Amino acid sequence: MKWTSSEDIGIALAEKFPGVDPLTVRFTDLRERVIALDGFDDDAKTSNESKLEAIQMAWYEEWKELQS
Repeated sequence: MKWTSSEDIGIALAEKFPGVDPLTVRFTDLRERVIALDGFDDDAKTSNESKLEAIQMAWYEEWKELQS
């Protein structure tokens, strides 16, 4: 997965952290969680706010579905 794989990363985060509301996670913490995912293979230095926001929103959409 790369920083631009927001949908895949969102799914992986929802599976790994099912009890965490993504909107409560700071971008600094989100970045660390993404880097720690199995299958993530991108340069940690190339993350930015827009990529992290896209990931957070994808994670939030997955999380909402799991809450239903």
